[in-house]
Amino acid sequence: MTQMKVAMKAKDTVALEALRAVKSGILLAKTESNAQELSEDEEMKLVQKLVKQRKDSAVIYREQNRADLAEPEEKQAEVIAAFLPTQLSEAEIEAEVEAIIAETGAESMKDMGKVMGMASGKLAGKADGKTISAIVRKKLG
Repeated sequence: MTQMKVAMKAKDTVALEALRAVKSGILLAKTESNAQELSEDEEMKLVQKLVKQRKDSAVIYREQNRADLAEPEEKQAEVIAAFLPTQLSEAEIEAEVEAIIAETGAESMKDMGKVMGMASGKLAGKADGKTISAIVRKKLG
């Protein structure tokens, strides 16, 4: 809420729109689950989802040569991503995935589900699912 007030005073419409989307998403999730509060994990997943939606939209707009629509989406993704923990580098994700593969004894793509399940849980909020999946495929494939 304080971030929203700052954005309003600064007349930063992009940040304000992004923050309103976060607030709306949280309220909607609370209503759907009939909960007073969301767990920190649920909030993190929601924020990640909102960032991913913005990035996916920006990619589509860029493919259609609509930079005028892609730029606000990218800026909103940056504003929303500020609420996530620091993202791991690809090398850090790779090290975590290697440790999980060793821990589970995974040897082939048949074991991808097991590795992804553990990696997604362990790296929740710290890494994008697409990146994790790509690294797991590289290591097992």
